[in-house]
Amino acid sequence: MNEQFSIKEKIAVITGAGGVLGGNVAKHFITQGAKVIAIDIRQEQLDACIKELTADGGKAIGFVGNVLDVESLKKVAAQIVEKWGRIDILLNIAGGNTPGGTLAPDADFFDMPVSEWEKVTNLNMNGTVYPSMVFAKIMAERRSGCIVNVSSMAAYSAITRVPGYSAAKSAVANFTQWLASEMALKYGDHIRVNAIVPGFFIGDQNRTVLINPDGSLTDRSMKVLAKTPMKRFGDITELNGAVQFLCSDAASFITGALLPIDGGFSAFSGV
Repeated sequence: MNEQFSIKEKIAVITGAGGVLGGNVAKHFITQGAKVIAIDIRQEQLDACIKELTADGGKAIGFVGNVLDVESLKKVAAQIVEKWGRIDILLNIAGGNTPGGTLAPDADFFDMPVSEWEKVTNLNMNGTVYPSMVFAKIMAERRSGCIVNVSSMAAYSAITRVPGYSAAKSAVANFTQWLASEMALKYGDHIRVNAIVPGFFIGDQNRTVLINPDGSLTDRSMKVLAKTPMKRFGDITELNGAVQFLCSDAASFITGALLPIDGGFSAFSGV
């Protein structure tokens, strides 16, 4: 491997590691020689993740942690520093939409429970901010580190039926740029903060709105593909290279960037 793109021996904290996206990136980081600290609120999913990450000799440890509980994150951070001495990378992957946060086609926004709005906005916005407050502090003390957040196409333009998710991911995009500026101005050019902006990938959270029970595409899927020049959905593994790039020395002068990985969705007007 070109050393410029290497993340070998980097200490990487990954929130939401028990999920599909977090687990996928964690596995890739292990193959690239990074040491992974997997964090998830769900013990069973976390255990399965760690078992897979260490099956072939990968260096990984797991912590049950709640990204909305700063005190629990501080305890995790202290244990990481005690074991490995530093944190090089923070991947804020915990997030996603919730069933209650998705409006049915015939539903009215005014009937959406406030509790569902708060649930999805807290998870995605504060679930990015709070880990950054805790783990980036360790980076600031060493004046070295890299953070990658996860925004969404919903931050670029309005996407129907997901109001809370859209608002929160827009906040993540703005916070990414703010924190990138803050870190560089106060702690130097060796702390970088960027975000990936995934397009449309079929996963557990959106499968029912993109795929019909018989396996055919829904009307929503057809609209997505009509605005995607590549005319397909992404594969989850197609996020790995972009995340690794942003965490490597190859991206040493990139901070505050929002990198679309979307098959051209954000670039195409549809005409």
